[in-house]
Amino acid sequence: MDDGTEQQSWDDESGAVLRIVGRQLKAWREAAGLRQAELGTAIGYSEELVSSVERGRRAPKDVYLQRTDDVLGAGGKIISMQRDVAEARYPKKVRDLAKLEAEAVELGAYNHSMVHGLLQTEEYARALFGMRRPLLGEEVIEREVGARMARQAIVDKTKTLPVFSFVQDEVTLRRPTGGKMVQRRQLERLLEVGQFRNVEIQVMPTDREEHAGLTGGFRIFKLQSGATLGYTEVLRITRLISEPREVQFLEMQYGSIRAQALTPRESLAFIEKLLGET
Repeated sequence: MDDGTEQQSWDDESGAVLRIVGRQLKAWREAAGLRQAELGTAIGYSEELVSSVERGRRAPKDVYLQRTDDVLGAGGKIISMQRDVAEARYPKKVRDLAKLEAEAVELGAYNHSMVHGLLQTEEYARALFGMRRPLLGEEVIEREVGARMARQAIVDKTKTLPVFSFVQDEVTLRRPTGGKMVQRRQLERLLEVGQFRNVEIQVMPTDREEHAGLTGGFRIFKLQSGATLGYTEVLRITRLISEPREVQFLEMQYGSIRAQALTPRESLAFIEKLLGET
């Protein structure tokens, strides 16, 4: 039975957000003249859960906030906390990555083992997390998938910034992750996003004799401040690269990878052909 909350080990940043939300909820309850037990009865949850939320030990789900807003007559002010609570649930790595993406005016990424997270369909992402070892629990998988889908809001065809450049190894498109239907929907998604004016998708064919990306995938962020950062992830261990000389090497490598890959137009034609074969 869903208790309307989520409990896990929170990092310092998430914990601070949940404590602030909890204090706000407590203030609204007390202003309404209700005890914790009375609010719990009114919204359909136990006094213990109400207490845990107000102390920042549990993250209230949307239904909890919606019911509390209605019962306390907050006029949407409590519901407006949903976004902050949702972001607090995401792993710190995801939050940090989302912040970088939000600050970027240009993002370049080379992927050699899977489709980039900003391009993944929900089914594809769920299949990836389902294959993780050690196995992830269902709640963790749903949290990770939700966080990945939320990040994709930045890929918006109505905006001119940031500008995106993705290079995908051919094998990432041919591997039937999640099964043939999931693979087909993923290819269709790539064709859709590849039409956005601020997105370029390139394919690195397997038959290329020269390939500057054999050392692994990485990302490059050009930020609004003018700074450029690199980002790598190996076995879920992430590294942010800020040293100018190292970043310069990554930029040179990415330039070579893009030059060796199919052009964006050729790449979309390649993906369309592959979709027809799948």
